[in-house]
Amino acid sequence: MRTIYYYLIVLFTLLSSCKKHQHNHDDNYSHSHEHLSENHTHSKLVNNYFGPYQLINNDYGTKTIVTLENGYRKMTTNALPNHKTGEFPRKGNPNKISEQNKQYMFPLNPKYKGDPTWVREPGVALNGVKFEPGTAEVVICQTGENYRVEAFQNIINLGLDFNHAHVQPTGAYHYHGSPTSVIENFDNGKDLVHIGFAHDGFPIYYSKKGVYKSSYQLLNGTRDGEDCTYSNPKRTIEISVEDNHDGTYTSDYKFVEGFGDLDECNGTTIDGKYVYLVTDEFPYVSRCLMGEYEEPKRERRRDNRNRPRSFEDLLKRMDINKDGKLSKEEVRGPLENLFSKIDLNNDGYITKEELKKAPKPNRR
Repeated sequence: MRTIYYYLIVLFTLLSSCKKHQHNHDDNYSHSHEHLSENHTHSKLVNNYFGPYQLINNDYGTKTIVTLENGYRKMTTNALPNHKTGEFPRKGNPNKISEQNKQYMFPLNPKYKGDPTWVREPGVALNGVKFEPGTAEVVICQTGENYRVEAFQNIINLGLDFNHAHVQPTGAYHYHGSPTSVIENFDNGKDLVHIGFAHDGFPIYYSKKGVYKSSYQLLNGTRDGEDCTYSNPKRTIEISVEDNHDGTYTSDYKFVEGFGDLDECNGTTIDGKYVYLVTDEFPYVSRCLMGEYEEPKRERRRDNRNRPRSFEDLLKRMDINKDGKLSKEEVRGPLENLFSKIDLNNDGYITKEELKKAPKPNRR
């Protein structure tokens, strides 16, 4: 009998010891244990994906491998989502999802500079699918106004699925807003869900409770423009833009510092560390980066080959209504960032003479 009691005591001791030392070591997660408490709630940022990891999903064909090399987080991915999507092709989006061959390099020690830099693709989700919040759709008015169409509106069906995503002609699936399935898959039970990395190296989160509010608000008044149309390769439709600023177009919004919790790039500092937030309100996903960012050499070479070398080249690429001038709604990249400095007479257009006097843009 004493022998049985002895074994019971030993067994109880071993179980207690295991419970004290129990720890979650998922092979797909890094073992970083840094926790950042939120300013607004008791939630914490749990940095599971800040180390090397592999995300392989045979059901969806996903293959994303992340390693840490020479001061960078290197992501090699086929950009296939690790979750269900809408059926593609579909109404409003005739493209089919296809495997990509992508490699991204995110700085391990991002440097905040506080000067927003416009980007078309601000970052990538943890599963290797890119974020691209803006669109290429433009409404053009005969009176000179151009309006960039937002992804979330009721006049043009862009074929977005339940993940606020659709497919480019290249076959690249990408998110325009909060990636519903990504948030569900990477939910760690806290309010803030780590869902990706921006190209400057800072992490991207989503607040399930909507704790952090955007600082963009709708403009007052109505828009101008007559005889306006939207065209794509299949059709041209007439659109009336003379209405209240309701969020249909990017220009319906303005940034008001202090209006919400987030800065111009939808970012904020939590416990001394800068992060980006994806929000359910405009701009949804950051349209700019606050950290130092240098394009990969391969991308720079591609940009150099295609970079316009004259005002005429710019007109061919950007002058949608063919009026010989460039409006703020037409230009992109560095020209958009420097528009107010180049537009010397503040008439809302860039001319050839004004471009000659323009400061050199910061290509980074």
